Amino acid sequence: MITARAAATFEPVGRSVASARTFVRDTLQGWGLTDIVDDAVVLTSELVTNAVVHAGTAADVSCVRAEYGVRVEVADRYPERELPLENAGRNYGSPDREGGRGLLLCAALASRWGVEYSAAQKQVWFQLDFPDRPAGTRSAGPALPSEALPVTDTRVRVAVIQIDHTTAISAWNDDAQELFGYPAEQVVGKPLADLAAWPHTPGTGTGIAEALRLSRWEGSYGIRGADGRVLPVYASHLRVRDADGAPSTVCLLVRDHERAVLQSPVRGPSGDGGSVPERGTSSDAFEVFIGSPAPDDLDGLLQRTVERARDMLDGDSAYLLLATDDETELEVRASTGLPSARQRFARVPVEAGTGRYGSARMPAVHEDLTVVPGAVPLLANTGMRSVVTVPLKVEGRLTGSLGVAAEAPGRYSNEEALRLQFAADRIALAVESARLTELERLRRGSLSFLVEASDLLAGTLDRDQTLALMAQMTVPTLATWCAVYTIADPSSEPELSYVLHEDEDRIDGLKALLAKVDPPEPVTTPGARVWSAPADAANAAALRTTLRSLNLGDAARPSSGPGATLATAAAVGGETVVLPLVARNRVIGMLTLGKPTDEHFRQEILELAEDLSRRAALALDNARLYSERTAISQSLQRSLLPPELPEVAGVEVEVIYRAAGEGNEVGGDFYDLFPIRDGAYGFAIGDVCGTGPEAAAVTGLARHALRLLAREGFGGPAVLERLNAAILDEGARSRFLTLLYGELWPQPDGSALLKVVCAGHPLPLRLRPDGTVDAAAEPQPLLGVMDDLELYEQTVSLDPGDVLLCVTDGVTERREGSRMLGDDGLADVLTTCTGLTAGAVAARVLRAVERFAVEPPSDDMAILAMRVPEPRAPED
Repeated sequence: MITARAAATFEPVGRSVASARTFVRDTLQGWGLTDIVDDAVVLTSELVTNAVVHAGTAADVSCVRAEYGVRVEVADRYPERELPLENAGRNYGSPDREGGRGLLLCAALASRWGVEYSAAQKQVWFQLDFPDRPAGTRSAGPALPSEALPVTDTRVRVAVIQIDHTTAISAWNDDAQELFGYPAEQVVGKPLADLAAWPHTPGTGTGIAEALRLSRWEGSYGIRGADGRVLPVYASHLRVRDADGAPSTVCLLVRDHERAVLQSPVRGPSGDGGSVPERGTSSDAFEVFIGSPAPDDLDGLLQRTVERARDMLDGDSAYLLLATDDETELEVRASTGLPSARQRFARVPVEAGTGRYGSARMPAVHEDLTVVPGAVPLLANTGMRSVVTVPLKVEGRLTGSLGVAAEAPGRYSNEEALRLQFAADRIALAVESARLTELERLRRGSLSFLVEASDLLAGTLDRDQTLALMAQMTVPTLATWCAVYTIADPSSEPELSYVLHEDEDRIDGLKALLAKVDPPEPVTTPGARVWSAPADAANAAALRTTLRSLNLGDAARPSSGPGATLATAAAVGGETVVLPLVARNRVIGMLTLGKPTDEHFRQEILELAEDLSRRAALALDNARLYSERTAISQSLQRSLLPPELPEVAGVEVEVIYRAAGEGNEVGGDFYDLFPIRDGAYGFAIGDVCGTGPEAAAVTGLARHALRLLAREGFGGPAVLERLNAAILDEGARSRFLTLLYGELWPQPDGSALLKVVCAGHPLPLRLRPDGTVDAAAEPQPLLGVMDDLELYEQTVSLDPGDVLLCVTDGVTERREGSRMLGDDGLADVLTTCTGLTAGAVAARVLRAVERFAVEPPSDDMAILAMRVPEPRAPED
């Protein structure tokens, strides 16, 4: 039987999610159903988000109270958007996915739930049964056997101590005297800090005095007794005002092993055990939202944390700060409901200084920030009135702080602080692990960036190209804009050589502005120094443009529109730094990096830029020598490959060769296709171990020896055996060689006959028109290892439509992490090439190799594809 009903409609805007949460919370609290409010709000938040954000329609929310519990229905106007069903043979949600989590939460928290479709709408509903508790009970635990109850002394003594606004003891009851041994007259008027053994972090000022100023606090510390021993106690503090309005703190203390007398109960799952599914999914809302295990992507984990914390406490905003390595500052890393563009990476001190974050090391509840302005600097001028903050700690070390704020005052109490602290404790280790992973990734990324920069800079052939490349590497990775100055000789003035901005429309304006500014003074002192001239000039130009537009200054029309001038001023109005380019104790240029208005460089970025500037300067000084070496290597590489491929009647042939690196090393992969005699062709594809001149010597020996021996009439095994002997004759200069050699005879019936020998090389693959792929040869020993080889050739027939694919190990050994393409992966790619020409087959294989991993290939690749075309159908 339905006893009450409430309904509301919410527009498809982001703010509606918070409004829907408030509606459900107010409705259920008005019905006196506080025990199930939190679960209902969490589920409503997810379902309304699906409706107004993902489905993009208005959401109808209705709450129905009945004898058994409450049913909440969320309907949207998008019935075509199907929801996955449980037991339908598919995964209907994961805590780590942005979609489908609402149904997972319904399964975890609700007693019953379902989805109903109609022609005009789709409705998701969930039911929360009333908990089986006596009326009026705020919190109750299960009945336990006597042996499971907490252990106390024969008499439980509760010390009641009152602390005045100066943190001095103003009242001391008899139980306090019995517990600690001090009579009241001996301790009244003394600070409690004189007796407390506070477990604070060494070297910091946070302690009992700060805890006594909080509105509520609960936890453990020690009290030094009259006998000199420290008695561990569990305390509950409450900040009150006396009849005169003076603040004071009431402290209740028991022995630490009797903490059950005072300790607030941890919030457990609502309802009976039958409402929790047997899959083992946790019913704790925060854990379900974050997912288990927590994702190791730090930004994603932090952003999800603040969003779920906001939803859990029904807040208007939330934020998370991480401590710096020295724990003296907290850095904003994620927020929701706040101006993230302004707050991200902002830092506030923890212990001292203006705008310090005084409540970082312990839970704190601020009922009204207007009463204590500046208590949470991050929320200044944001409209937030009440906030609850809790620390993130790992092994007692402060690693961060999590806060949830609301626009209304008095929204949070100590109960919410305990819930948020419980959630923070659950996520702290995952956050710290992800932070360390990110730190290692950043370090590796910085190293990779510098290594890649060194390779790119070393690959340039002239001075100006090096400077231009350096600018392109810094934007937008290190800075918003960059300018490079060059100095031809010690007597020359710095010259503006290159300007780059991440917005191409700003480059011309930026270049014109810098041309009017005197260049920075060249100094050999390493490190970045601030250069204010560009920002000053930009601000002056913007001011003149504004005055002209208001007819308050020179009436002359500006050369450019006011919008362009103001945009340029905003683009360079932030911090600008200059780094010298020094080579052999001489300044040969300067690297200038800039940020837009109100932005500053992070220290790690400046350190990375300094490393880059040193490498760029060295590349400039070594450009001439490197260009000569590169030219020689490229000439040698070209000499090791055939100038062109012959036309083979009746057979399509395509070769793709890709050398790894930047052209400064001679590769070891090679291929060849040459006529032996009328109607017969030799082909080869091989890979010499290593790179450089020694590998090039073996490559040249192999390619020319193959042609010579084949044209002398030797068969495949004899050709390779003689080549093996020639390689071994090189002695210490010899290299291992894998080689696939074959002879090709096109046949009059349109097929082709091949005789192949595969000496330690990846096996050739044959593709049939029906899509089957098989190996066209058997593996045999590689060359350059053993003196006596017994090789044999195998005959392969290519029928019309067949394709023979030969590759080097740069294709099959393409890797991404622990994954490798391998022979099976290559066969899978080849299976998709039925009906394609030889050129298309080679191109598809190359594309599959390139797309297998994000990083560019690290090994040379040669791909040889031969196809016997199918006969054309006769034309009508």
